[in-house]
Amino acid sequence: MDYIIIVAGGKGLRMGAEVPKQFLPVGGVPVLMRTLNRFHDSRPDLSIILVLPHEQQEYWSQLCRQHHFDVPHRVVDGGATRFDSSRHGLNVIPDDCQGVVGIHDGVRPFVSAQVIDRCYDCARQCGAAIPVLPVTDTLRQIDGNGSGHNVQRSGYRIVQTPQVFDIQLLKRAFRQPYRDQFTDDASVVEALGSSVEMVEGNRENIKLTTPFDLKVAETLC
Repeated sequence: MDYIIIVAGGKGLRMGAEVPKQFLPVGGVPVLMRTLNRFHDSRPDLSIILVLPHEQQEYWSQLCRQHHFDVPHRVVDGGATRFDSSRHGLNVIPDDCQGVVGIHDGVRPFVSAQVIDRCYDCARQCGAAIPVLPVTDTLRQIDGNGSGHNVQRSGYRIVQTPQVFDIQLLKRAFRQPYRDQFTDDASVVEALGSSVEMVEGNRENIKLTTPFDLKVAETLC
């Protein structure tokens, strides 16, 4: 069986909103519902695990009733960090389960079906896959004294989600204690010495973080 773990733990502070950003409406539909719909529509056989702070779960239930949202999913309590939340979602998958599992940001509602397919197909073959995009802006590395120098952008990629892995590989990875260098789920897997393949992402797969992002999202609906 294949899974998708959707992690939604934001408080919306940079949005300046009264409700967490994953619940804000885009085109009249809460962001998080759009995200779950993307995966359900693309791969209806995926088992969806939603990781959400405990104190937000009743509000989510109210939204589901209000919008008649019936995409099957299981809600799991979030953790203190993104690492903890990913592990909480992973822990509800049976330890002997064979298949692949993706982890996706709840506030990335515009991942394409093609990217989802590429990630899952690649992970099934190689064990681990992440979607990336080339860097188009000039990059500058800042030194300790506040100055800096430009670096070749051809040597860098923008990393997106879903990040998809063999289930048993990911379970082994998340048995490791947390380290500061764990910046995403792929870095946890790489700490085992495993390689992670890159596949092409899609430009619309933005993470909604600021009010400007919401304006962009409205144009993508």
